[in-house]
Amino acid sequence: MTFPPDERSAGSSESEQHPLLTEGGKIDADAVRALAETADDDEQLRRVSFRLTRDLRKRLDLYLTDRITYISRAQAKRLIESEAVLVNGRVPKASTTLRQGDLVEVVAPLPPSKDITPEEIPIEILFEDDHLIVLNKTPDIIVHPARSNLSGTLINALAWHFAHNSAQGGALSPVGGDDARPGVVHRLDRRTSGVIVFAKTEEAHWKIARQFEKRTVDKRYMAILKGEIDPESDVIDLPIGPHKSNVKGLREKYVVRYDDYGKSAVTIYRAREYFEGFSLIEIELRTGRTHQIRVHMSHRGFPLVGDDMYDGPILSRVDLIDDGPPDRAHEDLMARQALHAAQLTFDHPIHGERLTFDAPVPLDMSRLIAILRSRRPGRGRTSLTQSTLDLDRVVPDFPGDPEQ
Repeated sequence: MTFPPDERSAGSSESEQHPLLTEGGKIDADAVRALAETADDDEQLRRVSFRLTRDLRKRLDLYLTDRITYISRAQAKRLIESEAVLVNGRVPKASTTLRQGDLVEVVAPLPPSKDITPEEIPIEILFEDDHLIVLNKTPDIIVHPARSNLSGTLINALAWHFAHNSAQGGALSPVGGDDARPGVVHRLDRRTSGVIVFAKTEEAHWKIARQFEKRTVDKRYMAILKGEIDPESDVIDLPIGPHKSNVKGLREKYVVRYDDYGKSAVTIYRAREYFEGFSLIEIELRTGRTHQIRVHMSHRGFPLVGDDMYDGPILSRVDLIDDGPPDRAHEDLMARQALHAAQLTFDHPIHGERLTFDAPVPLDMSRLIAILRSRRPGRGRTSLTQSTLDLDRVVPDFPGDPEQ
């Protein structure tokens, strides 16, 4: 038996020599991809084993992300749950602590496709130069391809844009390309709209990413909440981590938790306008955890309208409008979570100029706000002094009759 040189010298683990392994003892995404394309039944061929030569005292799911660098911890957990991983010949738990002498066997998962197919998808460009491109993301579009969504994403749309429409030309930064995420510096949920930036060069990518890491980027959101939030403004400093349950419908969620899985999350909110039973708030993010705004607001008892994952109500015409065609009574007024990234401020990665990009809320949100103002008037606008967003600019008047 032979072992990868740096694995042996590090003394952390051993692995049988395997064509899917790099010299550093990690599973090679390109090798897995190539095997899947050429072999009819490749699962057994994708089985790789590691034997620990010292007591790591590390959880199994974390160990797998070290060995399979193209998967996240959540993906590692799902891999374990699907019984594609054995420890000493037995089906383990994600929390299993690895010890010296343990044998870990894993069927290497298929990595995301590296092929980005250009697709002619409309995009709204707020800014573009040789180094970056800033978009106003529409609702219900995914940022980058994933295993179940390999097309119809912003990455596919940008590939078309650079090939056919861009005056500057270029392409997305190669950073993240191995995970089908070229140029992706940060993300917005599929059903969240608003300002998002992509890097076109490697230098720009790392410099913008560094600003997100150092929290010098200013991110402002608008959201519509169920309930009249109190106090008018506050700082929510509660750690967030994945839900503990493996049950479908819960394992996709994130929650406030205080164990090793909980990561620091800080959200500042300011109420901008009150309606009867609802609030329009401005949100400043100090961190960027998955589902952070949705989790924090729901935890406070004021979930986002339309966010049924976190107990937010799906509003229909019958909920807010008393009259109108009976056959439209149950028509949804908001078919997604009422959350919009309204403003993004950062330093240009090359020139250093401080840049601010604004995007007014899309029609679905402006329509709902117009209906609330008409049908559920409440205390009205607040006068908080630290608000950044111009409410009249961010929430323009809905064109036409919002109740039609």
